[in-house]
Amino acid sequence: MPHVLAIDEGTTGVRALIFDERSTVVGGAYQELTPRYPQPGWVELDPDGIWSATRTVCAGALAAAGVQARDIAAIGVCNQRATTLVWERATGRAVYPAIVWQDVRTAGRVPELVAQGIFTNAMASAAKLEWVLRAVLRTASNDLHAAARKWCFGTVDSWLVWKLTGGAVHVTDHSNASCTSLYDAMQATWDGNALAVLDIPAGMMPALRSSSEVYGHTTVEAFGAAVPVGGIAGDQQAAMVGELGLEPGAVKITYGTSAMADVNTGDNPILSTRGAYPLILWELQGRRAFCLEGTAISAGAAVQWLRDGLGVLDTLEDSAALAAQVPDCGGVWAVPAFQGLGTPHMDPNARAVIGGLSRASSRAHVVRAVLEGIAYRSREVLQTLLEDASTPAPTRLRVDGGAAANDFLLQHLANVLGLPVERPHSVQASALGAAYLAGLAVGVWSSPAELQLAWRRGGTFEPHWSADQRDSRFHSWQKAVVAARERIF
Repeated sequence: MPHVLAIDEGTTGVRALIFDERSTVVGGAYQELTPRYPQPGWVELDPDGIWSATRTVCAGALAAAGVQARDIAAIGVCNQRATTLVWERATGRAVYPAIVWQDVRTAGRVPELVAQGIFTNAMASAAKLEWVLRAVLRTASNDLHAAARKWCFGTVDSWLVWKLTGGAVHVTDHSNASCTSLYDAMQATWDGNALAVLDIPAGMMPALRSSSEVYGHTTVEAFGAAVPVGGIAGDQQAAMVGELGLEPGAVKITYGTSAMADVNTGDNPILSTRGAYPLILWELQGRRAFCLEGTAISAGAAVQWLRDGLGVLDTLEDSAALAAQVPDCGGVWAVPAFQGLGTPHMDPNARAVIGGLSRASSRAHVVRAVLEGIAYRSREVLQTLLEDASTPAPTRLRVDGGAAANDFLLQHLANVLGLPVERPHSVQASALGAAYLAGLAVGVWSSPAELQLAWRRGGTFEPHWSADQRDSRFHSWQKAVVAARERIF
């Protein structure tokens, strides 16, 4: 039976999963990453740490599955998007820490770029890459373009494929490219105007390829055997593949560090004025599909803060049981905005707020309020997307990601939305989507239609609230968002 290995490189960890042709996970491994926060609003990762963790989890997944590297038919990569890396072409040495997509150090530059006709935001790669070039390369040479010819730019997918192939392949796919604000979605090329305005040398940019094809082969040193690298997609686009949202109108939310909602808009890009943005979902068989995407920037990261920052959880998995210990929040409310508010507010300066505390408040009330806050933020985002895309309300919502294993969160989400919430058998839909893309490239699956036969449901949560209940509670919670946006101190 053929096996496909998926590398899912997220903001807080790297996961490797091995799937068989029935989409069953036969082995996996995970290792956390440790972001650095050198200044308020700055978020960085060590590029070598990303690669080291990737090698570790790949080896762990192979061992868990009881297979050898040579037994893998193909490797697929999905990744946190817009995270910006620059490295030396000759040596592969990173010249600056990876600037994570959540980093808002360039937020002040964004209005200037928008005024110059570059459709961008604080999460995208464009201003981050400009910042690295000014901060690092100009210190080494007064001639930016001469210095930059020695360097490569890439998002995390480019970095991993480069390392897997021993520096032989410098590529990205259209889904990742569309998250950089350096991509011309109409022409399917890098945007010459954006590069010129930002003074970014075109020679730094990776080659643009489809989301499912053989880009190159791993080296024995990097992986243990020569294996085709056959799939690349941004994590959200890969999750849409893994959720089989292949038709226009399909909707999903992925719960990772953030909650990322996407609506498949087919052949048409949809513009929004409320903090949602059109992206390429994928390019398959010569055809590109678009989506409209919105973000609740803090989701899983908020639960992680309950564990690491506040110390009220021993493990992330404890949150559902603890929240269920109390019948309601006891008047406590929370707006999880640890790195600002995304859709529909796009306010990078907002901060998380917890209110309504009394001497009767317990850690269970606080945990429950944070989980409910994630669900309310999800409704804000999804409602914006459906309205802006003129898409009818779906009959059900599919969700995935680590927090999709949280039964309390999904039940509250169903109540808040008034929709059945469905999760797949494996909540790691991004990895499954990356595996599907790689497997399609080498013939493990013959066509996207064949994937329907392999997909399995993992549970459905039905709504229990009336329309009046969900609307009144949602609108009451929305009043708290004002507190998150008003920086009193």
